[in-house]
Amino acid sequence: MLYLLETKLPENKSIFFALTYVYGIGKKTSILICKKLGFSVNLKVKNITQDQSIELLKVIDSSKLLLSNELKKVKILTIKKLVSIKSYRGLRKSRGFPVRGQRTHTNAKSAGKLNRRP
Repeated sequence: MLYLLETKLPENKSIFFALTYVYGIGKKTSILICKKLGFSVNLKVKNITQDQSIELLKVIDSSKLLLSNELKKVKILTIKKLVSIKSYRGLRKSRGFPVRGQRTHTNAKSAGKLNRRP
């Protein structure tokens, strides 16, 4: 069982898809990490050795990406900033309306659920 940045990676998946479980790593970043380390796309997480997992952590640390909790904090701070300066996006976000110009006459039910603050 491999934990990477507070995320449990599924053992039966390939390393390419397992890396996308980490918040902030998408398919492109996952491909780049696998190429840097020389991993095959078909390499399963359960077949990774201890040395390979250490190398994986080193590459992710050296890539200077915002991942997991840091990325979540940055996103929350940007939303708070938009609300505090009373920009259009911030006001829409605080009221629970669609932020990016979608229609509100109909079809705005999901935006109301997503944009509400707990």
